[in-house]
Amino acid sequence: MTTIIKNGTIVTASDTYLGDIYIEDGIIKEIGVQLKKDCEIVIDAKGKYVIPGGVDVHTHLNLDVGIAVANDDFYTGTVAAACGGTTCVVDHMGFGPKGCNLHHQVGVYHGYAEGKAVIDYSFHGVIQHVNDNVLDEMNEIVNEEGIPSFKIYLTYDYKVSDEGALKVLLQLKKLGGMTTVHPENHDAVNYFRNLFVKQGKTSPIYHALSRPAECEVEAISRMINLAALADNAPLYIVHLSNELGLKYIKIAQDRGQEVYAETCPQYLLLDEEKYNEPNNQGLKYIMSPPLRKKYNQDFLWKGIKDGNIQVIATDHCPFAFNKDKQMGKDDFTKCPNGVPGIEERIPLMFSEGVMKGRISINRFVDVCCTTPAKIFGVYPKKGAIQVGADADIVLIDPNKEVTLTKDILHANVDYTAYEGIKLKGYPVLTMSRGKVIVKDNVFIGEKGYGKFIKRQKNMYKNNFI
Repeated sequence: MTTIIKNGTIVTASDTYLGDIYIEDGIIKEIGVQLKKDCEIVIDAKGKYVIPGGVDVHTHLNLDVGIAVANDDFYTGTVAAACGGTTCVVDHMGFGPKGCNLHHQVGVYHGYAEGKAVIDYSFHGVIQHVNDNVLDEMNEIVNEEGIPSFKIYLTYDYKVSDEGALKVLLQLKKLGGMTTVHPENHDAVNYFRNLFVKQGKTSPIYHALSRPAECEVEAISRMINLAALADNAPLYIVHLSNELGLKYIKIAQDRGQEVYAETCPQYLLLDEEKYNEPNNQGLKYIMSPPLRKKYNQDFLWKGIKDGNIQVIATDHCPFAFNKDKQMGKDDFTKCPNGVPGIEERIPLMFSEGVMKGRISINRFVDVCCTTPAKIFGVYPKKGAIQVGADADIVLIDPNKEVTLTKDILHANVDYTAYEGIKLKGYPVLTMSRGKVIVKDNVFIGEKGYGKFIKRQKNMYKNNFI
């Protein structure tokens, strides 16, 4: 199969230029101006931006949290991703049975995804407990399974102790892997949750008040210091939500630590006033960390622009408002955590970031496509428009105006957190490995087309700030 994309404005993390892209057997073979090729498929991209397919390195598909299961599986979730201009996801595996080994969840998640995903995918390992067997097993997961990143949680049922976190950091440093962390101070959060429930303060706003920014910031600073003690082990902070945490990250980066930061559209565009919406609508936004006060947004945007935040991901974790979220209607602690966003990320960041002048279009491509691909080892096959890369390509029409509503989206969930936001610019075509799988917001791809990617180790560190 041969395809040519002609007359588009090609945008990479570093360059913007007019050109044509010639694709053969799913691979970019040539890039040039007015290429003369006799191709089976010709796509005229005049007036469109041509970007690498988005890479979302923080999703939760098929996630079972005990009281509910995320509404998107690897089929519906990746269809939504593709329709929003994302062509590769790295999913955070959920916890398995108590005491299970690392291979257990790897096997479970291969079963979830194989034959269902419509775009290429990989997984992050998950650490539920730390002992010598787990530390030894990491070697096989990194080098044989092609999963060089693991997530630890400093809260929830399978939280890792400081000693355990230090051992994980040391082992992954040795293996050339990456420790990712959900940073919240477990004891402080539980103290406030129990206090509010005892006082009868159970409406959605108390979810935010029970997990104040300081709980996140303390855990961020603790992990930064543990990473320093672990011979400057690489550390990746997921879903950063606030200004103070960013300051700690910047201090670490300025002193030469390999600390990466990810934020999400919800923290850039929504704030804690959402929890006060009438009729328990605030339950839609229960996630951890919670939405913060609005002033934090300007600092996060600046962190993206300045390079202290390297990645925009989604933490896509969809639970139905009219079913799952209603478990929290009388007590916020009973509400499953999470918000959908896998489809909304690229359109939101283009419209709210690029079109409103908060970040350049190259920075948009960098944080949504290229740098996540580098940090998590799928570059240069993903996240790049260059010869030899997979033809994972998205066309954005900068003049297309869209109002975000649940009705135009494809995730298997009954709401969007961004209902009613007016967007300027929207993806109009998504290509995965040379095959057009979405056109004009209609999925035309194939269930099971997506392949598991054995990832390489971090390719970004040589470019670290």
